[in-house]
Amino acid sequence: MGYVIGLVVVLVVVALVVPILLLAAKIGGQARSINTGLQSAERNTAGLAKLNETIESATAIIAGLIRGRKKLGG
Repeated sequence: MGYVIGLVVVLVVVALVVPILLLAAKIGGQARSINTGLQSAERNTAGLAKLNETIESATAIIAGLIRGRKKLGG
């Protein structure tokens, strides 16, 4: 009788653990996919780090053009 109860307990534990392991594997696959997407987004937006430098350069160029226009009487 004890073996039967032990077997039932083991089967119940296996029945509870297997879905958890399957879900964990699915989550792991999704995490890899998400990580790949985030790395791609990081690569695609890396140029934005230099945006302030570009704005500063454009502002300096515009200021120079305005000074030149004023000197020419425009």
